[in-house]
Parts: sequence; structure tokens; C-alpha cells
Amino acid sequence: MPCLFALATLIAPRLIIVLLWLFTSWFNGLFDTALWPALGFVFLPTSFLWYTAVQNWSGGEWGVLQIVLLVIALSIDVSPAGGRRR
Repeated sequence: MPCLFALATLIAPRLIIVLLWLFTSWFNGLFDTALWPALGFVFLPTSFLWYTAVQNWSGGEWGVLQIVLLVIALSIDVSPAGGRRR
């Protein structure tokens, strides 16, 4: 059961990115090439979602709250999947 939970948490941001890309115009005009969205999808999906949310919701204005939440998203993306055991 814990493996299913871990798998669901890894897939959820990527699933949201795919659904937003298919059914909305969320990503239109934010990036010049398809390289950055592809890299964000593969390596840092939570941070990529937060970056696009800031671009869409606040017009790209980065304040303290947006930066703090970006740091939290980055820590979610780069944190190890499992706890350390001795």
C-alpha cells in the first residue's frame, strides 16, 4: 500500500500538467520553445506548475509569498522519496 501512495504522489503533478495542457490554454505564450515545459514535466513538475500558476494568476509578479511557495515546491521535487534507514 505505501508503494501505491508513493506512485500516486509522483504521478499527480504530471497528470495535472497533462490535463491542463489538453483542456485549457494554461501554457500558451509562456515559453518560447517546448524545451522548458518538457524539462519541467520530467524533472520538476511541482515547481513547473507553481511557476506557471504565478505567471497566469499574478501576471508574473514575484513577491515574497510566491518565492516562499516556489522554495517549498522545489523542496517537494528534489526531496528523496524514502526516509533514511540505518
